[in-house]
Amino acid sequence: QVQLVESGGGLVQAGGSLRLSCSASALTFSAYTMGWFRQAPGKERSFVAAISGSEILTSYGDSVKGRFTISRDNTKNTVYLQMNSLQPEDTAVYYCAAAIRLSRTRDQYDYWGQGTQVTVSS
Repeated sequence: QVQLVESGGGLVQAGGSLRLSCSASALTFSAYTMGWFRQAPGKERSFVAAISGSEILTSYGDSVKGRFTISRDNTKNTVYLQMNSLQPEDTAVYYCAAAIRLSRTRDQYDYWGQGTQVTVSS
């Protein structure tokens, strides 16, 4: 049974940084695109970033481009999201997800983690 487990969330002041991790099990990790999405209260889950299995291709949501960096370590079955210059509007539950191909679309992702809360105070 595929499991994705996020960690690294927490409370940070505006301008600060956090690094999220997502560890995968029971998954041929390097064959999957890994993505990060986020959902703020009262809003739909939205795309943050994705990275192809080969690590060659990445994609970012417009609101995080230049501030967030997605990376992965296929030897550890782990994907990361380095978040810099955090702002209160980045406050959300962050989810990692796995898809067969690189996509910014939520319904293209087959497996999801439970999420980790990120709160940015002003």
